[in-house]
Amino acid sequence: MTVAVLGAGAFGTALAITLAQNGPVTLWARDAAKVAEIARTRLNERRLPGCPLPENVAVTADLTEATRAPVILLAVPMQQTAAFLTEHAALLDGRVLVGCSKGIDLASGRGPVALISDICPAAHAAILTGPSFAADIARGLPTALTLACDEDGGALQARLSTPSLRLYRTSDKTGAELGGALKNVIAIAAGVVIGAGLGDSARAALMTRGFAEMVRIATHLGARAETLAGLSGFGDLVLTCTSVQSRNFRFGHALGAGEDFDPTTTVEGVATARAVVDLAQRTGIDMPVATMVTALAAKKMTVAEATHALLSRPLKEE
Repeated sequence: MTVAVLGAGAFGTALAITLAQNGPVTLWARDAAKVAEIARTRLNERRLPGCPLPENVAVTADLTEATRAPVILLAVPMQQTAAFLTEHAALLDGRVLVGCSKGIDLASGRGPVALISDICPAAHAAILTGPSFAADIARGLPTALTLACDEDGGALQARLSTPSLRLYRTSDKTGAELGGALKNVIAIAAGVVIGAGLGDSARAALMTRGFAEMVRIATHLGARAETLAGLSGFGDLVLTCTSVQSRNFRFGHALGAGEDFDPTTTVEGVATARAVVDLAQRTGIDMPVATMVTALAAKKMTVAEATHALLSRPLKEE
């Protein structure tokens, strides 16, 4: 079963490297010059330095060639996914499409599985998500992820698992995509806590109450609570709230410390927070952490004001 990875960022490149253990992989990028450089050096030095591509990874800028594969992993940024699917629907519809981005589309309020199902209705939509950093996957460090797919997804699970990448399968696509999206919001908040010097106890409290928010809104949208307690929710939350490898955590840390952050770095949690707050306002769901993250990112509130707002909320039962 040949696999194509669309998107040669760090995560897409890492997936291509590890999946090459099981068979041929095609790695696609839009930029022909970038493709030529990667093909020549066998390295994606800009996005994933020090991780060479195996010989059976073919690199191409030809999307028609790449989409001949029966299994296609979409590793394009979340906020570009809808436009990408719409532009290339004729090539993608009817295939097995596995979303690999985490977040919620700001324009539609939908996650990657929902976008695939809407725009390519004949495709078999799935999502690969969970606690993982690209460098760990590419270097063969032990990693476990969630594959949310149709009930008969055993063959797909086997093809996308490797000796160092263990996949657990679920049919709860909604829960898996929401867990991967919502944890980015909480990771920004955790970064703010540490950047502002509020301490590890405050971070633990923030993660716990943030997780309650994740479960609250996800179950409202049809997810199963146990999915949020798994790799795609709780597992990913722990990783991104405790490691400087997380872009969302680093962004929050910069906010908390009053430092500038590289504007070219993708921080999916900012857009996700805005989408979640919009939904919360429409449905009456209580999302105080996401609300504070949105206000901080927009510079409508200081860290001191956000801290006071959270700590002064009415006392309640857990």
